[in-house]
Amino acid sequence: MLDALRQVSLFAQLTNEQFQWLSEHGCELCLVSGEYIAIEGEPLDYFYVLIEGEIEFTKKVGNAEKHVMSFGAGTYTGHELILLDAPHHLVNVRAVKPSYMLKWDTDTFWEMLTTCPSITRDLLIITAQRVQMLESMSQHHQKLIALGTLAAGLAHELNNPATAVVRGGKHLHKIFQQLPYLGLKLNHQQMTKEQLLFLDNLLHSVIVHAETPCDLEDLLAQSDREQEVTAWLDLHNVPDGWKIVSSLVRGGLDTQCLDTIVEHLPPESLTEVLAWLDATLTGIELLDEIDQSSGRISELVKAIKEYSYMDQAPMQEVDIHQGVESTLTILGHKLKGGISLTRDYDQSLPLISVYGSELNQVWTNLIDNAIDAMSGQGQIRIRTAQENKCVLVEIANNGPAIPPEIQERIFEPFFTTKGVGQGTGLGLVISYRIVEKHKGEIRLFSEPGNTRFQVILPISLAETISECHQCQFIPSDNTTMQFIHS
Repeated sequence: MLDALRQVSLFAQLTNEQFQWLSEHGCELCLVSGEYIAIEGEPLDYFYVLIEGEIEFTKKVGNAEKHVMSFGAGTYTGHELILLDAPHHLVNVRAVKPSYMLKWDTDTFWEMLTTCPSITRDLLIITAQRVQMLESMSQHHQKLIALGTLAAGLAHELNNPATAVVRGGKHLHKIFQQLPYLGLKLNHQQMTKEQLLFLDNLLHSVIVHAETPCDLEDLLAQSDREQEVTAWLDLHNVPDGWKIVSSLVRGGLDTQCLDTIVEHLPPESLTEVLAWLDATLTGIELLDEIDQSSGRISELVKAIKEYSYMDQAPMQEVDIHQGVESTLTILGHKLKGGISLTRDYDQSLPLISVYGSELNQVWTNLIDNAIDAMSGQGQIRIRTAQENKCVLVEIANNGPAIPPEIQERIFEPFFTTKGVGQGTGLGLVISYRIVEKHKGEIRLFSEPGNTRFQVILPISLAETISECHQCQFIPSDNTTMQFIHS
């Protein structure tokens, strides 16, 4: 299986240990021509990678099975729906000719994202691209539409930490190759016990200093110290001193400390000692960077699991605020720059009975639309409240108003004010139907600098629709809301 894994471009950046992990947790699958690996409507349970052969996606339309798309060796499938937490396959998948595949179950796939972070970004990018192709097939793929936004956001958020992990790993590999060699060179200096003790204390001191957070004043002073240390290194004929000066200063070494090193250690050992300290400090810095970056990746994976309510029952009692916050994490890359966010949460809100992953699509659509409406500059305000047996989530922005003639059509399928290729006209339709499924309603108010969507939901689905209709939730300025009953 290892040889097969190494053929897949998705795994090009993996280490030997990661390849071994994939091999130990995966299964091989040999298909004959016409054999199915997925049936539309049946539960999904695997992530597949096609090594040899060809597979075809088909969908039943009436009594006919229609071709959707085909894929050759090196492609993969199943990850889109796992990320989406879809309950079943949306298409049939079968082998067009004898094919060889590898597969991992759903739980292993999620573990794969954290064990092999370099593949996460590519998977999400491919997911976003594939979702865009599938969007036009049917409104039945409502969750896939939301996943396009989700995957693009996560791919953007994962880009920097994933790149840092890969870059840091490569650099760290070089450092670990250098350290034994530098240690041997130091050993040849035949230092006394006192000198070795001094060296041990010196190493401990620089490591502690390097791991101590610096304030702004320290950072400004560090630049001056680097110039002084560079001059000192040149004066003492240390080769390529400019390459190691940053790590030495980060470890707290100034010219006085360097003079102390010269006093306590053999003069001929100076270059080897400083090179050894530099390699050690650089290695620690890289480990810290990898730790922070992998931690960020884990946070994002956790956010998407919370967003999709993976491993949880479809209907459950949820914290509305947690769902909104997971959505904000996923859309974080779009909330930077000139867009500010204000939260006005009623912390006394009770848990409500909802289809959690579906409701998060509503927050995604409404927040994403609010961001787009402001063209990179403006303020979004998210407010929650409670009245009688219902809760409110209001998403407001200070962008341009929605004209009255557009407000009348805004929930029509495929109606969009965005340019060609920028909108499907399905986002608000999906939101409307999800709220309708929860026996709730959506209200809209819009004037220049003040556009608000209110989603009103019953605390329990046992309540009648009339409970939401009776709730006022009038804005603080007593403006009139347009009622869009579900």
